[in-house]
Amino acid sequence: MTYCLGVLLPAGLVMASDSRSNSGVDQVTLVKKLAVFEQPDQRVVVVLSAGNLATTQAVVTELREAAGSGQEGQDIHVMRTMFDAASLVGKKLREVLSRDAEYVQPFGDPHGSFLVGGQIAGEPPRLFQIYSAGNFVEASERSQFMQLGETKYGKPILDRALGSTSSLDEAAKLSLLSYDATMRSNLSVDAPIDLLRYAAGSLSARNLVTFQKDDAYWMDLRQRYADGLTELVARIPPPPSRA
Repeated sequence: MTYCLGVLLPAGLVMASDSRSNSGVDQVTLVKKLAVFEQPDQRVVVVLSAGNLATTQAVVTELREAAGSGQEGQDIHVMRTMFDAASLVGKKLREVLSRDAEYVQPFGDPHGSFLVGGQIAGEPPRLFQIYSAGNFVEASERSQFMQLGETKYGKPILDRALGSTSSLDEAAKLSLLSYDATMRSNLSVDAPIDLLRYAAGSLSARNLVTFQKDDAYWMDLRQRYADGLTELVARIPPPPSRA
């Protein structure tokens, strides 16, 4: 399984993914699920993937192989808008499934899904969720974050604390705490965690960080949050007793 998260804010984007892939309790691997397509000062497009690993890797590989070719309708580097970039990812997904799905189906679910976020010069940052059919929806100020995979454990903290005025640093902390909640409750999500803080207008992916299990900041964040929750619960008055 996996957990991917994209957050859209006026300040920019936060994009994050875990690294665990498993097809059984004894078939666990670590894979990178965050792909960056960058042309400094022109565009940053980030693709997060979930679902059948062979399907999603085929989509990303085909996108990489065509990047920079200048081929119309294939090269993500010549897409005019983020909408066009999301359309390209959806098209590639349909192509891979059309080619491979009937052969994979007898052995498991061949489908995949993606989050595509970033910015192309001339428009603001945008975020899309691409479904297995290749169609997609776009995030807005009323739906600021999108998730793939094991979404339920990490959603409550985002619903409670993420707002339209949140800074990128605040959103990054909440995103990591969303991963902490998920990893504490579900063994199918695990570090390393790749997290990008993309500042609107920067057209650069330089703030991409990978947190290993033993990363000092990651361990400190988890401990501070656990201690803070314990202290908060201790300060709340107990429920009233029946007379």
